[in-house]
Amino acid sequence: MPHALTDYVATLPKAELHVHQVGSASPETVARLAARHEGSTTVPADPALLRDYFTFTDFAHFVEVYLSVVDLVRDPQDVADLTYDIGVDMAAQGVRYAELTVTPYNHTSRGMDAAAFCEAIEDARHRVARDVGTQLRWCFDIPGEAGLPAAAGTLAVALEQRPDGLVAFGLGGPEIGVPRPQFAPYFDAARAEGLRSVPHAGETTGPQTIWDALTHLGAERIGHGIAAAQDPALMAHLVEHGVALEVCPTSNVCTGAVASLAEHPLPTLVAAGVELSIGSDDPPMFATTLNDEYVVAADLLGLDTAGVTDLARASVRTSFLPEADAAALLAEIDAHERTWTAS
Repeated sequence: MPHALTDYVATLPKAELHVHQVGSASPETVARLAARHEGSTTVPADPALLRDYFTFTDFAHFVEVYLSVVDLVRDPQDVADLTYDIGVDMAAQGVRYAELTVTPYNHTSRGMDAAAFCEAIEDARHRVARDVGTQLRWCFDIPGEAGLPAAAGTLAVALEQRPDGLVAFGLGGPEIGVPRPQFAPYFDAARAEGLRSVPHAGETTGPQTIWDALTHLGAERIGHGIAAAQDPALMAHLVEHGVALEVCPTSNVCTGAVASLAEHPLPTLVAAGVELSIGSDDPPMFATTLNDEYVVAADLLGLDTAGVTDLARASVRTSFLPEADAAALLAEIDAHERTWTAS
């Protein structure tokens, strides 16, 4: 990867559409929380030890480790501090807008008050906008491993609290043993209240999970969705209906969803015309950043600065930004490209 392209990516304005709140906690934040709760957690309180801790044998192991980090976030102040730090880190990477996946049930089921949780993320959202200019919005997602009680709990927080930053309703966690159709009533209720549908699907299972997300959950965007590359009819459907994927290459390798970056289906999806954005998923857990993921995508696709600029434009086009805000961010991306080309 030419050094200049890495520099270009680092300063390129962009949107981040697939990134999880707790999974974005920096090693320093995780270690600080682990030290605070020493004796009641398996998470190391030393940032240097977290790389080994964040080495996953498979997706089930990833979920186990992820939930151990979730357990460190035990009060609204933890939530606010964590979310603020994420926003600042994003701003340093050129992220102007992010739809952060938040899983309130993981906290309310541990006793945190739903209103206090929402107040904490909103406080962080406003401070991030004020201090670094990055706009945060929320996707409240169901942790699939916790089943229908989690779906009911997530929907209740979404509709009863309805924080101003909430734009979407999602579904994460394992896919194996967690069929999508059972969540249809919850997605129907969320969509009826104006929330957008963005479930994970086709990450660790086949194309049928994506079809189910489209058919039963009204998916407008798909988290991961890489199994679509196995089904030409599905790729054609995604193109025809304008359903974009949120692709996170390094994550897919770290969780064992894909054997190696060389085997990643990103080029197949792009060749079929599927629109997609590049995401970082749980970046510190995978020893990556959004900028790193742009570089990975550029390597896989053979992109130059014009190509990665198009990736940034796609992240805006497939976001839920209001039209005027999207147009302003696209104009900023265009200006960045012109300035770089002229220099």
